Amino acid sequence: MADKLLEVTDLHVMYRTDDDNVYALNGVDISVEKGKTLGLVGETGAGKTTLALSILRLLPDRVGFVTQGNVKMNGVELLKLSEPDMRLLRGNDISMIFQDPMTSLNPIHTVGDQIAEVIALHNEHADRDSIEKKVDEMMEMVGIPAIRKSEYPHQFSGGMKQRIVIAIALACNPKLLLADEPTTALDVTIQAQVLEMMEQLKQKLGTSMILITHDLGIVAQICDQVGIMYAGEVVEIGTVEDIFEGTQHHPYTVGLFGAIPNMAEGSPRLHPIDGLMPDPSIVLPGCPFAERCPHRLDKCQKERPQAVPVNSGMHRIKCWLAKAVREE
Repeated sequence: MADKLLEVTDLHVMYRTDDDNVYALNGVDISVEKGKTLGLVGETGAGKTTLALSILRLLPDRVGFVTQGNVKMNGVELLKLSEPDMRLLRGNDISMIFQDPMTSLNPIHTVGDQIAEVIALHNEHADRDSIEKKVDEMMEMVGIPAIRKSEYPHQFSGGMKQRIVIAIALACNPKLLLADEPTTALDVTIQAQVLEMMEQLKQKLGTSMILITHDLGIVAQICDQVGIMYAGEVVEIGTVEDIFEGTQHHPYTVGLFGAIPNMAEGSPRLHPIDGLMPDPSIVLPGCPFAERCPHRLDKCQKERPQAVPVNSGMHRIKCWLAKAVREE
């Protein structure tokens, strides 16, 4: 078995607001192997970004709380580290590409200075010349001429800003990269270029990655493993082959694939999943997908299902129907 770089076990996260408590994550279990990419897929509000912020311990202060669970990287429990120790990890061992490159960059500093800042923070003894050399190297690596390092964010297009953000995230050769919808704001052509570049950099640097996206096409293209998230839970997880070619899936996964247009069939209409996600301020006793599920059993609304292995050890489905099929 390949070495596991990151292990998240039974993670629960709650947001406390003036109006109510919001239960954002409800027992998430994932792992990322060294040099591999895990894709997290699910509709808006499923908890994907919250999971990434929890790993980096960047939940909103006095609002977001990890109430239960473990987050281990190379066997070290991140949730128990002091804040100074976490600051040493952020940007060095774990980096994150945030959703919107337009707001991730400081408009009053040059892009070169913003890349240099990360390098200087994690290399105390580096001199100015070596830092500048590394800045030039990172800009060239993401396809931007180093001569443009003295320019400001507003002088770059959206796709180039995203490349700068990626350069900042990769400046210290992190072991784990958290990419939160890194291509959402880009057009299709630039999106393909950025994805190809991220894949090449991952291979060159040996970086593991968690890719958060709504696009199953992107997942099929660059991910090794896939986790399907719904209402704060990973309802199905497996290899790309398990998810895209397997015969047994969680009903929510089936619904996601049913909502993708099939050019070969030429169907006049898509097949949306009826209903909405449950209110995250209410803890349901049963399966959170039960109200929308066309295959629900009597116990689905009364008891919360546990993940059961399907076919391979990696492929697991959190569904009573999958458990019933397995026991037959």
